[in-house]
Amino acid sequence: MKVDIHPKWFKTAKISCACGNSFTSGATMPEVNVEVCSLCHPFYTGQMKYLDAAGRVESFKQKLSHASKKVISKSEKRKIKQEKRIKEEMSRPDTLEALRKNA
Repeated sequence: MKVDIHPKWFKTAKISCACGNSFTSGATMPEVNVEVCSLCHPFYTGQMKYLDAAGRVESFKQKLSHASKKVISKSEKRKIKQEKRIKEEMSRPDTLEALRKNA
């Protein structure tokens, strides 16, 4: 059996909820932050309320906007590379005298 493959276990990990409730439990991290606990969850409280559905959608759209980037085909990449190489060659001096003047 392999040695030291399991994470460290904290018997008294502090769990904090967004509603302000905090309690201790066992976990692999010393401190855990949660959005919903048994004191504010609609199933346990019996109250009907929405749990920040708009915030979830907005955060997903924000992630999606950062992740989206322009997809370039191989032929476009080749054209860009070729144009870059041509531009680089055009910027070089034509004669040895021009090269010496720049140095």
